[in-house]
Amino acid sequence: MLIQMVTVHIKEGHEQEFRDAIGLNYAGTRKEPGNIRFDVLRDEASPNTFVLYEVFASAEAVEAHRATEHYKECMRRLEPIQAAPRSKLLYKAEFGDF
Repeated sequence: MLIQMVTVHIKEGHEQEFRDAIGLNYAGTRKEPGNIRFDVLRDEASPNTFVLYEVFASAEAVEAHRATEHYKECMRRLEPIQAAPRSKLLYKAEFGDF
């Protein structure tokens, strides 16, 4: 199992564009056989900062995810509205009900 937390900082005034782009990715990702969980979290202290909490069955499932059209379209839409490059942290589950 592979867990990643991706932080996305968007430019002020682009909330709806972010929601549209990430909504497309969210809907498609949740249907992928290798996806276990996909949550979109918003930082209360910094409302233009979002964290994507993603759980995949394997590294291969992540690679398959990155090859999907919904992922590519989301990345295309996010690029011009990001205030900074995305950052990613990888985790392995020690405890959990996955």
